[in-house]
Amino acid sequence: MSPEAIPFIFIFFIIIAILFRLAAGSFDGDRVKGYIENTLGGELIDQSWAPFGPGWYGEKDSRIYEIIYKDRAGATHRANVKTSMLSGVYLTNDTIIEQPAVAQSTVRRSLDEEAEALKARLREIEDLKERG
Repeated sequence: MSPEAIPFIFIFFIIIAILFRLAAGSFDGDRVKGYIENTLGGELIDQSWAPFGPGWYGEKDSRIYEIIYKDRAGATHRANVKTSMLSGVYLTNDTIIEQPAVAQSTVRRSLDEEAEALKARLREIEDLKERG
């Protein structure tokens, strides 16, 4: 091998490493999105790579991301995710950053429905007392 070929070989391996990292990131995105949607029943809103996120020290194979997602109840969460091709998806530091807005009329309506159900049950109990 000639000395002139060494820089080209070095550049070739750098390009291969970059392509591998980009492919792994794409697979990670699909894996995290699938976990949020299929396992948690939520919706992934944002995902960004966090190379120095929690648990990075000493980690060789996993990549760490910061994500924002909505759960099935509508609450918005911020969490850190550790994932790799073989290890699955692990959420850490999962905190709710925004609760879903509940319309006042909806709350009032559900309270009225509950009051009516309790009144009906009370009438049933009183009827049972009168009979027995």
